[in-house]
Amino acid sequence: MHESVIMSGFGGQGILLMGQLLCYAGMHEGLRVTWMPSYGPEMRGGTANCTVMLSSERVGSPVTRKPSSLVAMNKASLDKFEAAVQPGGFLVINSSLVERDCQRKDLKVIRVPANKIAEEAGTLQVTNMAALGAYVAGKGAVSLDSVIIALRRMVPAHRKELLAVNEEALRRGAEVAAAQKKK
Repeated sequence: MHESVIMSGFGGQGILLMGQLLCYAGMHEGLRVTWMPSYGPEMRGGTANCTVMLSSERVGSPVTRKPSSLVAMNKASLDKFEAAVQPGGFLVINSSLVERDCQRKDLKVIRVPANKIAEEAGTLQVTNMAALGAYVAGKGAVSLDSVIIALRRMVPAHRKELLAVNEEALRRGAEVAAAQKKK
């Protein structure tokens, strides 16, 4: 198994955290992982993305020009990376911020209203968790349980009160993906 995913959005959307959680979940499952962040000097509002590799074999490089998956949290990210996804690849679109559809017919697409899920959970800070839940359920490279274990290990003691809302957003995002996969 070899999965390469680019997660992309605005700075402040928790893009890098999504990638870290995915890596920790992969490590929990015994996979080899890499995480390569990329962000502009504007920590909030600028662009941010990361590349994650999950593999049962050694990973030769943490960089890819042709990811197997993309999580696009905003339109600029979809515009920038959609063409790079491998044919037959997987795409998660945050439909709360991206109105346009995928322009390619050779990709499996999940549209998740990540911002709406986060608002309903009580805080926009968990928008990233809704998208990550959709990615995990839609792609199946790691289990949602492993992501939750990683989340519980990563959250610092002074933020433990946020675990429940993060887990709720992960599960709700996964439910949206599961419903769309059945169609």
